[in-house]
Amino acid sequence: MGAQATVARPAYTYNLMQVILAASAGTVIEWYDFYIYGSLAVFFASEFFPKGDPTIALLESLAVFATGFIVRPFGAVVFGRIGDLIGRKYAFVVTLSTMGIATTLTGLVPTYASIGIAAPAILVLLRLLQGLALGGEYGGAAIYTAEHAPDDRRGYYTSWIQTTATVGFFVALVVVLIFRLALSDAAFKAWGWRLPFLLSAVLLVMALYIRLKLQEAPLFSQLKAQGKASRAPVTESLGSGRNWKLILLALFGATAGEAVVWYTGQFYALYFLQSVLKVPYVTAYLVVAIALLIGTPFFLVFGALSDRIGRKPILMAGCLLAAITYVPIYMAMKASVNSPAALTILVAIQVVYVTMVYGPIAAFLVEFFPAKIRYTSLSVPYHLGNGWFGGLTPLIATSIVATTHNIYAGLSYPIVVALICFVVGTFFVPETNRTRIWDEVGGQPAIATGGGGA
Repeated sequence: MGAQATVARPAYTYNLMQVILAASAGTVIEWYDFYIYGSLAVFFASEFFPKGDPTIALLESLAVFATGFIVRPFGAVVFGRIGDLIGRKYAFVVTLSTMGIATTLTGLVPTYASIGIAAPAILVLLRLLQGLALGGEYGGAAIYTAEHAPDDRRGYYTSWIQTTATVGFFVALVVVLIFRLALSDAAFKAWGWRLPFLLSAVLLVMALYIRLKLQEAPLFSQLKAQGKASRAPVTESLGSGRNWKLILLALFGATAGEAVVWYTGQFYALYFLQSVLKVPYVTAYLVVAIALLIGTPFFLVFGALSDRIGRKPILMAGCLLAAITYVPIYMAMKASVNSPAALTILVAIQVVYVTMVYGPIAAFLVEFFPAKIRYTSLSVPYHLGNGWFGGLTPLIATSIVATTHNIYAGLSYPIVVALICFVVGTFFVPETNRTRIWDEVGGQPAIATGGGGA
């Protein structure tokens, strides 16, 4: 036998915490862009739809909000292919640009009174662009971080990315609250609600500056140098029965349950406070914002714990706890409607559930699929779960409440989905935390973690 040819590994050293913070900064801004719409829906619902029943206007605005979630899986395929063919960094620079431009333009759309039906039509178009962009964003950020991180600390390091969705939501709430308090009621309802959208233009420039300075993920760079990258990632991801089995297991055994817990514990909690319990919006925003501050560090706690005991036990415990306790928690919220402190604690408990299911999910999904089709394959179940099952939670739950006139009936949807995920995940999904993704390229280059660790 002749001597076996070897492929030189590219020289690459990096400081992991600097990489994570740079990737996270851009992702926070992109989540801010996506969720600023949901944070402001109750304010501008009547601006883009015909005057009439305010409940119908809110449902219509939530339906437009939902369109962004519905198209996320399509964005996952489009940008996933780019990420697997060209590179992780290139894909999430494009998604960031698309998201920022669409968000800024949302702040410039004329009202229904000015241009009629064209107003909601333009709003839907911009929301679709946001959804497509986010369909490629998360997979890129999660994989980019994971493909820098060592195998034995992947849960901890990727959990930093997991904080970004909640931090982005928190930033959206705080920005809205600042503008709301700085302006009169009349000014905010007339034009002040546009300012958080327009602020996205400034944030976009900052985030692009950060992202353009990043290098390509070292694992993917080595994969391409060794000739192992996929030439047809969509075909290999979606044209394979074996891979579809993995996608469906990831969807029904992890991401669908994670998604409904995330959106119930944060978004639906806010809608419930405002629309059902009629808590003043400043109080409701403060309650949710403080609860997010309390809960956010637990993303890192559960991410690090998943490196030690596994991803599944934490994910499944979060789904089960949520399903069992949602009704008592929301009944307690109604009983505590005049106690902001009690409401904050009750929402914070839900946020802790969010951290249990969301903290380990990036590491789990990265480990579940091979590197050459990871961007496409990971993004599809994530965005089917979070785009369809999770993103539709506020609309479905609010619609159930409006139909049944039972303020707790909306919780039946996230409870059922979380229980399905618990059963499928517990009995059919394998544990992944011992997967060594760096073995695919022969080992990891030099790394400086930059300190830190839970």
